[in-house]
Amino acid sequence: MSFRRALGPFDATMVVIGGIIGAGIFINPYLVAQRLDSGFLVLAAWLAGGAVAMAGALAFAELGTLFPQAGGHYVYLRKAYHPLAGFLYGWALLLMIEGGAIAAVAITFAQYTLRFLGRAGVGSDPLAVAAIVVVAAVNYFGVKPGSRVLNAFVILKVVALLVLIGAGLVLPGAEASVLPATEGRSPSLLLAFGAALIPIMFSYGGWQNANYVAEEIQDPKRNLPISLIVGTLIVVTVYGLVNFVYLKTLGHAGLAGTLTPASDAASHLFGPAGDRLIALVIAISTFGFLNLTMLAPTRVYYAMARDGVFMESVARLHSRYRTPSLAIVIQTVWAVVLVLSGTYAQLIDYVVFADWIFFGLAGGAIFVFRRTHPLSQRSEDTFATPGYPLVPGLFVAVAVLIVASVVRSNPWGSAIGLALLFTGVPAFFFWNRRRDDAA
Repeated sequence: MSFRRALGPFDATMVVIGGIIGAGIFINPYLVAQRLDSGFLVLAAWLAGGAVAMAGALAFAELGTLFPQAGGHYVYLRKAYHPLAGFLYGWALLLMIEGGAIAAVAITFAQYTLRFLGRAGVGSDPLAVAAIVVVAAVNYFGVKPGSRVLNAFVILKVVALLVLIGAGLVLPGAEASVLPATEGRSPSLLLAFGAALIPIMFSYGGWQNANYVAEEIQDPKRNLPISLIVGTLIVVTVYGLVNFVYLKTLGHAGLAGTLTPASDAASHLFGPAGDRLIALVIAISTFGFLNLTMLAPTRVYYAMARDGVFMESVARLHSRYRTPSLAIVIQTVWAVVLVLSGTYAQLIDYVVFADWIFFGLAGGAIFVFRRTHPLSQRSEDTFATPGYPLVPGLFVAVAVLIVASVVRSNPWGSAIGLALLFTGVPAFFFWNRRRDDAA
C-alpha cells in the first residue's frame, strides 16, 4: 500500500509557508534588535536570514527531486552518509525536536487563545492537550483533510500579517529607527550577526516540511521545487515587511526593549483592541503550525520503520485513510506527555541546535550526491541547485556558524543535548539487529 498523491502545488506551497510561519515572527524580533546596533542592521540580518533560507530551500529542492520519498531529510542523510545518520535525525525529531515543538506550540496556542477570550491566567494545559488531539485526529483521517485545515490557517495568518503590514506602512511611526546607526555597541559585527541569526533562523526554519510529504505531492519533480521557492520567497517578503513595521512603529530601542513586539506594534496601530487582535493572530498562527507538525514529521517515522530501523507496525498505512496512523498516535501521546510533564522547554533548550547540525549535514549531502549521482546521469526533470557550489556551501557555512553560536552561548545545555541525541545509537543497533535476524 502506498500514499495517495493528494497534494497539488498550492497545497505543497502552503506546507512550506505553514512550516515556517509559527510564533517566532511575533516574538523573536526583539532578540535580534537587542543583539544588533541599529534598525538598518536588524533589517539586514532578517534579509540575510532570508537569503540563507532560500539557499536551504534550493538545496532541498534538489534533494527532494533526486529522492522524492516520504521522510525527506531522513532519506538524504541515510543515503549520503550512513543509515545511522538518518536514524539519529528521526530519533531527535520524535523525542525532542518535533515532540518538544508540538508541546511548546500547543501551550503557546492555548495561552494566547485564553488571552483573546479574556481568560489569561487560567491553566492552559487542558486546552493545549485538546488542540494536540484535534490536529492528530484530523491528520489521522487523511492527508487531504489535514492539508485543508493547514491551508485555511496559513491563509488566515498571512492575511492577518498583511493587515499589520498595511497599517504599519500607512500610519505614522518612528521612521528614523530604520536608518543606519553612526556608532555601534558590538565589538565584532560578525559575532553580533552570528548571535542575531540564531533567533532569525529559528523563525525561518520549516521549509523542509514539504520534503517530508514528497510521496504525497502530485508530480513532485515539478511541484516540490516550485512550492519550496515560492513559499520561501513569500515568507522572506512578509518577514522583511513585518520587521520594517515593528521598527517604524516602535523604533529600534522600543523593539529591543519589549518581550511582545507584535502586541506592542498592534496596540500602537489599532489602539486598545490591538492586543486582543494580535492574541487572535498568534492563536491562529500557532494552531496552523501545530497542525503541520503533526502532518509532516510523522512521515519520517514511517520511513524509518519501512527501512527496518524502527517498530515494524509504524510502517503500515491505515487500510482506509492511507495515513501513517500509528506514527501519528505515537507522536500525539509523546507530545501530550511533554505538555503534562512540563519538561518540554528543557528538552527544546538542550537540542534546538541539533536541527541545524542536521541542516548542515543535509546541505553537505548535495556535494556527496553530485559525486555519486552526477547531473549527467540524472533525468532531465531533476532540479539542480543554481549557483553550485556557492549556494549550498553558504548554507552549510551558516549552519556551522549557528551551531557554534549556540554551543558558545550554552555549552552545558549543548553537551546535554548531544548526550540525549546519542541515546539513539543503541536504539539504532537494536532495531538494526532485529531486522537482520528476521531476514
